[in-house]
Amino acid sequence: MALKALTIRKKIDLLRKQLNPLLEKREAYKKREAELEADIDKAEQIDADVEAAIAAFESERDENDQAIGKLEREIEGLESDLAAEEQAQNTNPPAGAGDPQTSAEINEQRGRNTMNTRDIIPAMNLRDRVAGIVTRDDVKSYLAEVRSAIAEKRAITGVGLTIPTEMLELIRYEVAHASRLLRFVNMRPVSGKARQNIMGKIPEAVWTEMCASLNEIDLGFTQIEVDGYKVGAYIPVCNAALEDSDVALATEIVRAIGGAIAKALDKAILFGDGVKKPVGIVTRLAQQSQPANWDANAPAWTDLHSSNVVTLNIDSSAGAAFFQALIEKLALAKPRYSAEGLFWVMNRKTHLHIQAKALAFDSSAALVANTNLMPIVGGEVVEFEDDEISDNEIIGGFGGNYLLAERAGVEFASSDIPLFLKDQTVFKGTARYDGMPVAGDAFVIVNFANTSPTTSKTFAPDWANTDLNELTVVAAASASNVGKTVLTVSDTLAESSPVLYYKLGTQKVAAGDTIATSGTGAWSELTSGTTEITAAAGKKITVVELNAAAASGGVVVSAGVVASVPKAS
Repeated sequence: MALKALTIRKKIDLLRKQLNPLLEKREAYKKREAELEADIDKAEQIDADVEAAIAAFESERDENDQAIGKLEREIEGLESDLAAEEQAQNTNPPAGAGDPQTSAEINEQRGRNTMNTRDIIPAMNLRDRVAGIVTRDDVKSYLAEVRSAIAEKRAITGVGLTIPTEMLELIRYEVAHASRLLRFVNMRPVSGKARQNIMGKIPEAVWTEMCASLNEIDLGFTQIEVDGYKVGAYIPVCNAALEDSDVALATEIVRAIGGAIAKALDKAILFGDGVKKPVGIVTRLAQQSQPANWDANAPAWTDLHSSNVVTLNIDSSAGAAFFQALIEKLALAKPRYSAEGLFWVMNRKTHLHIQAKALAFDSSAALVANTNLMPIVGGEVVEFEDDEISDNEIIGGFGGNYLLAERAGVEFASSDIPLFLKDQTVFKGTARYDGMPVAGDAFVIVNFANTSPTTSKTFAPDWANTDLNELTVVAAASASNVGKTVLTVSDTLAESSPVLYYKLGTQKVAAGDTIATSGTGAWSELTSGTTEITAAAGKKITVVELNAAAASGGVVVSAGVVASVPKAS
C-alpha cells in the first residue's frame, strides 16, 4: 500500500517539474501579449507580416496552454488516486460532521465519471482535503485571523490578499464538485481576451495509386473569441461553525462559496444572455437573427430557433409512441465538433415522469436499470430544481461543444463587518468565466407537453453595481389639516402606480436595499399627492421607490429627500 502511494507521489512530482517551466512561459506570454497590444495600438497599418507574427504568437501561446491543461489534468487524476490510496490506508478517519466517503463510494463516483479527461473533481471528499492543509502555517495563520476578528467584532483588513493558495484551490475544487454541468463542457483556462481554434468537419482522404501524388484537403479552422466576466456573492456563514475546529471553519467557508458560484455558473451555461456573463445553450438556440457581436472568425451562424427549440404534444402518448417522437427530436443534437459530454437537463419531476413512461413501455425495466441515463438514447440525466427547469422540458446535447473559458480561478475574501443579530459572518467569493456553444446545433431543448419551451431566465440582479435612481420630491402644506405635509413624487422608474414608502429623517439607502415595512422602525407607505405626513417644519423626509410590492420582497430602486412644509395653524 505504502509503496503504491509513494509511486504516485513520485509521478506527481515529476509532472510538476514538467509543469513549472510551462507556467513560467505562460507568464512570459502574458507580458509579450501586453507588448503586442501596445505595438498594435501605435501602428499606423497592419500588414501581412504583422498578422503572421500575431498568428504565430497565438498559436504558440495556445499550444502552451493546452500542454499546461493536459499536465494539470494528469496531476489531478494522480492526486485523486493518491487520495483514494491514503484513505484506504487510513483505518481511523476523522470524526465530525463532514462528508465521510467510503472506498466503495469513491469507486462508484469514478464509475459515473466516464469522461476521464474531464474528471476535474478529486475523489477525496472536502473535509479530508481541508484536513490535509489546515496544519500548514500560512493556513493556520489565516484561520486564526478570521476567528480573532469574529471574536473581537472587528474589521479584517486586507485578508483577501493573504488567502493561502491551497485554500483557493479547495474553493475551485468545490465549484467543480457542486456544479452539475462543469464536468460535461469543454473548460479551458485562458488569460486575457483569447481565441479558441475550432476545426471543422474532417474531410475525406482520397484513394489513388501507390506512387501517385497526394491530394490536399482543407481542414477549415474557425475561431471563437472569449472574454471574462466575474461571478460572485456574499455568503453568510453561521458563527457556530466558524468557532469550531479549523477543519470545520475552513470546510464551511469553502462549501458555501463554492456552491453559490457553481449554481450561478450552471444557470449561465444554460440561460446566460451574454451580457456580462457567458452565452447559454438555450439562449443560442432561441436566437432568431445573428447577434451584432458575432465574431467574424467564428463558425457560420445558423438559425436554430425553429428546428432545435421543439414543442411536442406527446405527454398523453404511451410507450413506443412517446419515445419514438421524443427520440427523433433529441436526435437533432449533433456531435458537430465533439461527441463528448452527452447530457440531458431536466427537473426531478420530469425525470421520474420519463422513467414511468419507460417502465410502462418495458415491463422488465431494462430501460430504467440505470436511473442516471436517458432511456434508449443514452447520456447522463442531470437533475435541476423545479424552479430552475420547467416541467416536461429537456435541455441537452453534446457538452464538448460548449466552450467555457476560465479566466481566473476563484478568489476569496471575508467581510469586514460581522452580522451581529444573525450571529453570522459574511464571506465573499468570485471567479471569472466566459463561454458559448461553438456549435449551436449540438444542443436541443424539447417540451413534450404542448407548451413552448422556456428560452430565458432572470438572473439575480446586480444591485451592487446599479446606481440609485434619484426621485424628485416636492413638499407642500396640507390643504386642510394643520401640521400636515403632502409630498408629490416624480421621476419614478415605474411609469404608473409606483410603490413608495417614506421615513422621517435623512436615511442612508442604496440600490438593492430592503426596508422594514412593519414592526418597530418600519417605513410607512406613501401615495404621491395624497398621504399627509406629520413632521415639524424643515424636518427631512426620505422617500424610496421599491421595485415591487414590499410583501413580495421589493427592494429599493429610487430615493429622494425633502424638507417638511406643514400647514400652519
